[in-house]
Amino acid sequence: MSELAHGRNEATSAADERRRGGRMSVEVVLPGVLADLAGGTRHLEVEPGGGTLGDLLDTLAAVHPALARRIRDEAGALRRFVNVYVDGDDVRYAGGLAAPVPEGAVVQVLPSVAGG
Repeated sequence: MSELAHGRNEATSAADERRRGGRMSVEVVLPGVLADLAGGTRHLEVEPGGGTLGDLLDTLAAVHPALARRIRDEAGALRRFVNVYVDGDDVRYAGGLAAPVPEGAVVQVLPSVAGG
């Protein structure tokens, strides 16, 4: 199984567990390369805000502005080489910043890495 597929399965399993537990927050999962921008952690609990990815990123920016700048460009759009998944679904095909982020969801942020 590819690392990305494994990450999607892991994120989906975590979302299922969170929903069963009645948790209202959203988990944001970061790769190690972004953890320093989030206080050294790879897993953040964020209140979902208005229910869209844009709202969630606004909430995240208030606490971790440097992380938000790595996800969004100066115009507020998702950066071209940053992939974001909500419960394993690529948000670029689900509405971008308007993509719904339900309570208990897992949002995974994966910047592209060159030089492979």
